[in-house]
Amino acid sequence: MKKRAIITALCSLTFAAVGMLGLSNAAGASSVNDYIANNNISYANVTSSVWGGFPKNAYRKGVGKPEGVVVHETANPNSTIYNEIAYMKKNYNNAFVHTFVDASRIINIANTNYLSWGAGYPANARFVQFEQVEVHSKSAFASEVANAAYYTAYILNKYGLKPNDAAYDGKGTVWSHGGVSKYLGGTNHTDPAGYYASAGKKYFGSSYTFAQFYQLVKTTYDNLASDGAAHGSLTASSAKKTYDKVTYVKADSQASLGENYKSYRLYNHVKNSRSGVKSYSWSSVDVDKGTKVYIDNIGTKSNGHDWYRITFSTDTGAKKYWVYEKALDLTY
Repeated sequence: MKKRAIITALCSLTFAAVGMLGLSNAAGASSVNDYIANNNISYANVTSSVWGGFPKNAYRKGVGKPEGVVVHETANPNSTIYNEIAYMKKNYNNAFVHTFVDASRIINIANTNYLSWGAGYPANARFVQFEQVEVHSKSAFASEVANAAYYTAYILNKYGLKPNDAAYDGKGTVWSHGGVSKYLGGTNHTDPAGYYASAGKKYFGSSYTFAQFYQLVKTTYDNLASDGAAHGSLTASSAKKTYDKVTYVKADSQASLGENYKSYRLYNHVKNSRSGVKSYSWSSVDVDKGTKVYIDNIGTKSNGHDWYRITFSTDTGAKKYWVYEKALDLTY
């Protein structure tokens, strides 16, 4: 039952039902993305370490700002993030990117208001670009991917862009280096496809794909937006400075866990509504897609996004959790 239908039943009022759509699952299941969600893996803050030696050239004429993000990886299994940064500063006349990411850090070294030289013409004049340093464990790879997805979502939001996977038509905002080679030219690299595939197989049993990474970017972007953080200020610290206003209404209805419920988390209160909000992994409740849930409260944030308080049984004393709207199939 959809939100307005729930309220109609409670209040004996007549409203038009509003459809609610979850994230597309076209990319298929991802054990890496599930691992990130189930283990509450968060992202690092963006650390500003901008070096003044990089050239400051404007993005392409008529636009004047980045139009998306290009995702790279270093293809060097033996380097560290600081080795890569030092090397790039010495060799920037050949190439440089804006930011480096590993399992625990997101270090911005070049001002994203100016272009970098990481993917050839014409991509350099269009996109913010960042490199991922190769890491060597299951948890490190998951953390790095979470950081990379967050940084991509952060840049999109900063410059007023929406997530759109460029892999299908070469016209989106989220690019792999391989996508640039395929659609724009000026380069012949295919990263990070090889790194994602090999690390996924080694640590999770199946290849990780850029399409699955894009789904993580989309989910991260949506979750940041649901926090109600101000446009252009989606850092971990700034998103927590103020609490979101929530309007509550009692409910008595049922729903089920949606196709992409694991992309979200369980909470003891509406996320970012007060201090002391805690999150829980889905593995702690042993459920699966389609599991019936019972709704007794709906919280609507000032940004229009809804949160639902659910239990997994009708037993007295059943533990209550809050979930974001897109975790549920409300057409139950």
